[in-house]
Amino acid sequence: MKNLLHLIALFLLFSFLACDKNNADPVEKTPYEMQFTEKSIEVIQGSNGFGVELFKAVAQEDEDVNLMLSPLSASTALTLLLNGCDGETYTQIRDMLGFESLTNDQINEAYQSLVSQLLSADPEVNLALANAVWYRNNFEVYQTYLDNMETNFDAHIQGLDFSSPSALQTMNQWASDNTNGKIPQVLTEISPDAVMFLMNALYFKGMWSEQFKTEDTYNAPFTVEIGNVINTPTMHGMIPSKVYYGEEYSALEMYYGRKNFSMIIILPNTGLNEFIENLTPEIWEEVSSGLSLQSAMGDVQVSLPKFSFEYEKRLNDQLMALGMNDAFDGSLADLSKIANASIFVSFVKQNTFVEVNEEGTEAAAVTTIGIELTSIGEQQEFTVDKPFVFAIREQTTNTLLFLGKVVEP
Repeated sequence: MKNLLHLIALFLLFSFLACDKNNADPVEKTPYEMQFTEKSIEVIQGSNGFGVELFKAVAQEDEDVNLMLSPLSASTALTLLLNGCDGETYTQIRDMLGFESLTNDQINEAYQSLVSQLLSADPEVNLALANAVWYRNNFEVYQTYLDNMETNFDAHIQGLDFSSPSALQTMNQWASDNTNGKIPQVLTEISPDAVMFLMNALYFKGMWSEQFKTEDTYNAPFTVEIGNVINTPTMHGMIPSKVYYGEEYSALEMYYGRKNFSMIIILPNTGLNEFIENLTPEIWEEVSSGLSLQSAMGDVQVSLPKFSFEYEKRLNDQLMALGMNDAFDGSLADLSKIANASIFVSFVKQNTFVEVNEEGTEAAAVTTIGIELTSIGEQQEFTVDKPFVFAIREQTTNTLLFLGKVVEP
C-alpha cells in the first residue's frame, strides 16, 4: 500500500510538471540585428533594385508561366564577373547592379559582410551560398583573379577538361550538392569555345514560425489570370503576420524561424500583368518599408495555396536591356582582368526551384555565366593556282605604284 501511494505521488508530481511546462509562455523569437556599413546598405539596395528590374523584364516576357528568380544569386554571380572586367564593360555591369558610387574593393567587402551575417542570422533556417570558378585546364587564367575569387568569395576553383563528359558531370554535381539536390542540372553541353564558367548557388529552407496544420488544408477556388476558376490545395490558419495596404495592392508578411527571414505576398488590386508592368524598385521599397514600419504582428486568418515548381531562364536579352551590353559582344567585351585572351560572356542563365507547404519553404537557385573565346569568324580560303594579276599601291590615296601579272611563277 505504501509503494502504491509513492507511485501515485510521483504520477501527480510529473503530471503537474508537464502541465506547468505546457502552460509556460513560449519563448519569444526575435530577429538577429545585423550590423552594416553605409556602403553595405548601398550594395543591398542596389542588388534589390537590380533584382526587381530583372524580375519585371523576365515576367513581362513569360507572362503565362510560374517563375522565380534569385536577385541575390544573380547579383553575386555578376559580381564575380565584375571583378574580371575593365573599362566600359566594368562600368556597364557595375551601374546595372546599382553600385555606381562604389569601388570594387567596397563592393567585395560589402558582399563578405552581407553573406557572413546572412548565413549566421538564424540557426533555425538552413541557408547556404556557394560560388565556383571552372576553367578549361589548358586556359591560362590570371592567378590574381583566382586569388580574388578565393579570398573575397570563398569560391571553389577547378580546372577541367571541357572536352570530357566528366566536366559536365562535375559541374552539375556541384550545383546539385549546393542546392540539396533541388537543381541537379544546369548545363547540358559545353561549347568548343568555352573557357570558363562562373556559378553561384543559393539554397534556403525555413520552417514557418507558426506552421499551418495539414488538416486545415483543403481545395479552395483560385481565379487564374484569364478569369477561369480552378480548385487548388490551399492552406488555412491563424498566422502571426504583418499586413500593409498600398494604393494598388495588399501585402502580407509571414515569418520563418526566429523571424530574420520572411515571405512577402503581394496581391494586386488589378491584374497581375498590369501590376508587374508598373512595378519599380521604388514600389518594392514602399512595400517592404510599409511592412517593416508596422509596430507589431497580429493574428491574421491566412489562406495560401500550396505551390511547387522549377524554372529556367536565359537572361542575355534582359541584362542587355538593363545596360549590360559590351560583355556579350566579342568585339567590345573587356574581361582583361581574367586572362590575356579575347573572351566574352556567351550567356547568363538561372535555374530555380521553390516549394511552399504547411511546414515552410524550400527554395534554390543557381546562376551560371558562360565565358568563351571570341570567334574569329568563318575562315575563308583563297588559293592561287593559275596565272594572275598583281598590283602594289599606297592604300590611303590609292596611288598605284606597280601593276603586273604572273603567267608562270
